[in-house]
Amino acid sequence: MNRLKAKYNDEISKELMTKFKYNSVMEIPKLDKIVLNMGVGDATDNSKLLDAAVKDLEIITGQKAVVTKSKKAIAGFKVREGQGIGCKVTLRGENMYNFLDKLISITLPRVRDFRGISNKSFDGRGNYTLGLTEQLIFSEINFDDVVKVRGMDIVFVTTAKTNEEAHDLLKGFGMPFKK
Repeated sequence: MNRLKAKYNDEISKELMTKFKYNSVMEIPKLDKIVLNMGVGDATDNSKLLDAAVKDLEIITGQKAVVTKSKKAIAGFKVREGQGIGCKVTLRGENMYNFLDKLISITLPRVRDFRGISNKSFDGRGNYTLGLTEQLIFSEINFDDVVKVRGMDIVFVTTAKTNEEAHDLLKGFGMPFKK
């Protein structure tokens, strides 16, 4: 069992149960999935950029990435319907906890001048979105193999009903929120 999953079962769930006074164990919020999304707007001109982004995302997560396609054509941006414009990976189960552990303990401390992540990126329904400016902060990415530096969004989807519950859940896992 992963270190963070064991910590959730032993410590975090008990703390949340006492703090929010849940009646049932099933009410305790848990981490449902982590979605990594990388938009590649340049792929309209050069499809090799999309392939490079997919490869980077697969190296970071250790899981196959899915190419996201445009829903409709937009002539001003030279986008046709069904054209690949990004990629995403959805992590669940053991892979999710492995990625979260790696993100908290290795990747975020590698960010230059890191002072913590924002408390304001909750969506009101218990989900948190973290935006990264470059994929180079992940230790798996080789600097020489990067075609273009691009950012990504990491969405933590929880079963929490409020932002406060989700904040305490992620804080229990060790997310470094700003004071």
